[in-house]
Amino acid sequence: MTALLDMLAPASEEDLSRLIAERRDPLRIIGGGTRVEHAGGDRLSTANLSGVVTYSPGEMTLIARPGTPLPEIETMLAAEGQALAFEPPDLRQVLGSNGTPTLGGMVASNASGPRRVMAGACRDHLLGVRFVDGQGRIIKNGGRVMKNVTGLDLSKLLAGSYGTLAVLTEVVLKTLPHLPARATLVFAGVDPARAIQIFSAALATPFDVTGAAWRDGNAYLRVEGLERQLIYRRDRLLALLAEHRPDVLDDRQTVTLWRDLRDLAHFTDRKAPLWRILTKPTEAPAICDRLRELGGTSSMDWGGGLIWYQGPGSAEQIRSVAPHATLIRRAGLSGPAFPPQTGPMARLQSGLRRSFDPHGILNPGLMDA
Repeated sequence: MTALLDMLAPASEEDLSRLIAERRDPLRIIGGGTRVEHAGGDRLSTANLSGVVTYSPGEMTLIARPGTPLPEIETMLAAEGQALAFEPPDLRQVLGSNGTPTLGGMVASNASGPRRVMAGACRDHLLGVRFVDGQGRIIKNGGRVMKNVTGLDLSKLLAGSYGTLAVLTEVVLKTLPHLPARATLVFAGVDPARAIQIFSAALATPFDVTGAAWRDGNAYLRVEGLERQLIYRRDRLLALLAEHRPDVLDDRQTVTLWRDLRDLAHFTDRKAPLWRILTKPTEAPAICDRLRELGGTSSMDWGGGLIWYQGPGSAEQIRSVAPHATLIRRAGLSGPAFPPQTGPMARLQSGLRRSFDPHGILNPGLMDA
């Protein structure tokens, strides 16, 4: 966990509420410091707001505070044969961070790995939240089981807001059974356009593909499940895509490969900026081609819906190619990490900020100029 000596670190939700209510100067919200680079403002740590409130394996429901280390949560779930199905990535290596990922940072960034193509994103597994907004108000929203989540679901709004609207103090998550067996189909020597064709064919089947990624000229499809399910799904995909002559990786090889793909082990040159780009899969090949012209390296995940780019190019150049590009690792680049909003989206974002944080103290400059 990041050292607390030079941070504000409230010990309770009530302390956090009082601190924010009296505040007018900027605050930089810190969990483990492992999701996105951001500077400016006094650092406010959630490290003391830690611990599991309750975990009910039978109901597949977890309630915990935001500063709880994510590895502890994953170990606890694994002991019960369960997991966070959306496979949150660990970006410590690419950011050069010595912090520990936290549950709150995971939710605030909507951190979702390769299994999103099948299981959905982090926000899709979020049942409820407690939080303190920019006025110091303590607010609870959502429920503790799926059927109780009614009305305006603020948890979906806060997931992915990166602490610009509120500071989480408690999250309620749905857990799912761990998938015990896995295999990967490997398609060598394919460009992004051919990879998208393969992904589109596989993801249109009922065979529950849980990963569809491309890197360094290789396309990968992952299938998981019980042993008999796995064999059936693997063999049907092999037959469907036989013309591409795929190879097959076993369980051990699959675990290693997808951990590296999830955690961006191929993008650890911290001297180069790293961008996260959301796009339509059909537009991904053209974006990859244009990014290659800038002199960098790209990879694709989520069946082409997510592109990672490491390499040269100003923010203006990158966003002229890919408007929905977020700067994850700056490596000397300045400016807002997130793409500036215009028109109705800008008015909506501004209105939300005024409602939740009228004084503009929570992570200012992260999502806006």
